[in-house]
Amino acid sequence: MAAEIVNPQSDLDEEAIDPAFALHRGGKMAVQATVPVRDADDLSLAYTPGVAKVCTAIAEQPELVHDYTWKSQVVAVVTDGSAVLGLGDIGPEASLPVMEGKAILFKQFGGVDAVPIALATQDTDEIIDTVVRMAPSFGGVNLEDISAPRCFEIEQRLQERLDIPVFHDDQHGTAVVTLAALRNASLLSGRPLGELRAVISGAGAAGVAIAKILVEAGIGDVAVCDRKGIVSADREDLTDVKRRLAGFTNKGGRTGSLESAMDGADVFIGVSGGTVPEEAVARMAPGSFIFAMANPTPEIHPDVARKYASVVATGRSDYPNQINNVLAFPGIFAGALQVRASRITEGMKIAAAEALAAVVADELSADRVIPSPFDERVAPAVTAAVAAAARAEGVARR
Repeated sequence: MAAEIVNPQSDLDEEAIDPAFALHRGGKMAVQATVPVRDADDLSLAYTPGVAKVCTAIAEQPELVHDYTWKSQVVAVVTDGSAVLGLGDIGPEASLPVMEGKAILFKQFGGVDAVPIALATQDTDEIIDTVVRMAPSFGGVNLEDISAPRCFEIEQRLQERLDIPVFHDDQHGTAVVTLAALRNASLLSGRPLGELRAVISGAGAAGVAIAKILVEAGIGDVAVCDRKGIVSADREDLTDVKRRLAGFTNKGGRTGSLESAMDGADVFIGVSGGTVPEEAVARMAPGSFIFAMANPTPEIHPDVARKYASVVATGRSDYPNQINNVLAFPGIFAGALQVRASRITEGMKIAAAEALAAVVADELSADRVIPSPFDERVAPAVTAAVAAAARAEGVARR
């Protein structure tokens, strides 16, 4: 339930009770100059007349914009406020604290500058046109908290129109970290990824992206479930996105409920909310992996999951193995910007997952299949792997 503030401008008692309000007062970001403006000489270089020389050079050689402006190291964090955290459609103004938070995580964990942009529209065409018009100022676009299925179309059409990376973190950040944790769980158990059968609860943005990356990485099989059960080709109620999803998942041709899909499954991945009955968990394969990532209430409580699973992960910070997107997106963008990549490919995402998994590969235990967000090895490892993958796939420009 949202905190009640009678007058947020003057009610300091609320800040005394809840430190979150005190921390957010005035926002969490500021603009800081990287060059001095101490006197007339500095001013003449930073602004007119000196700046005109740089503008003219860029007009003659547009690629110089990367060298003589901040473009090559700044990301736009764009939302329409339609699917914010666990809060839902709360609008652009209410989304700003989250977008500011995302921006400071970019800087803190990846050294990447980011600007929060909350748009006062949920029209797909208007969002796309607006971002395209803003794009000359940025080296990349991070789409954030945009509801499915619009998020799929927005990302795809933006990437088709822009020559800078466009990345919907709710999809791909979650997928990268999930794959990294699953790789290490697989390594810890001695069972190859190709021999595992996974069930994903949730066919929204995260569920679809996780399914894609698991198939790309060579999972044995994966079935995705929505509210009506397994997404299978025989269903007549599928959206276009789910119809495509059915085309590359569920090789076993299973039909029925989530609970039936879990019978004998090796992996459960929850990105939907709701509660899975313990009886269904008990019918999974021995030594299973349970990644119940709904926040704050996992689909399967960790205490229940540990009765049956060999590795348990959640989206929460108060349990081991937190699947946290901050492990992925700062390094992914840092690597892409480093080589001026035109896009972020599936290969770059898989490289990020492999690098993330490798950080703790020599320290594996059931409670440590993924690094902590504060592990200083994470961002450099992911950055280097993504940059190398971009060069290998021909999307790097330096």
